[in-house]
Amino acid sequence: MKKESRGVFVVLDGIDGCGKTFHSKVLRDELQTRGFNTVCTAEPSNGAVGKFIRSILLSEKVPPEVEALLFAADRFEHLRREILPNLEMGRIVVCDRYLYSSLAYQGAQGVDLDWIKTINNFALKPDIAFYLDVPPDVGLGRIRRKRSVLENHALQMRVREKYLEFTRLGDMIMVDSNRPVEIVKTDLVKLTVKKLQEFM
Repeated sequence: MKKESRGVFVVLDGIDGCGKTFHSKVLRDELQTRGFNTVCTAEPSNGAVGKFIRSILLSEKVPPEVEALLFAADRFEHLRREILPNLEMGRIVVCDRYLYSSLAYQGAQGVDLDWIKTINNFALKPDIAFYLDVPPDVGLGRIRRKRSVLENHALQMRVREKYLEFTRLGDMIMVDSNRPVEIVKTDLVKLTVKKLQEFM
């Protein structure tokens, strides 16, 4: 592989209910069946900061700048504890949410994108970043658990626009997730394997 020093970092991101959690796990499984040493992880992480984020955002709204700082702190820990060690072992790391979520969600609430990038200047750039696109009403309609304070239609509309801008800039690859699961899965696997071949 060209990237002899580490594995390959793949990110799936999008608004709530887009299917990224499901497809992250499916992508991991499909890559494993093809012989790729693959692990799956997510943000917020299972670390101390990530657990705190999940507990507070289900019930309490904090200023978006505080959200950005909390997610950055969790990301720092997540990278050091899980993502980088797995990459250093040559594995493919599939991550459900990453920096793009901070830029989209907190950016949609008026936080300066350059400031978000600054407090995340340690963040490793993904080798492959997918944006799973669905209309907000579809995404929210898929949620069966208790919604977090960030899962409301008006905010999700603004968040989607941020993600679409990232795809227009070429930072992310858009995949239409408002289609049957098997079709989305097939597209993600094909696109990922094609990208992985660039590192062979």
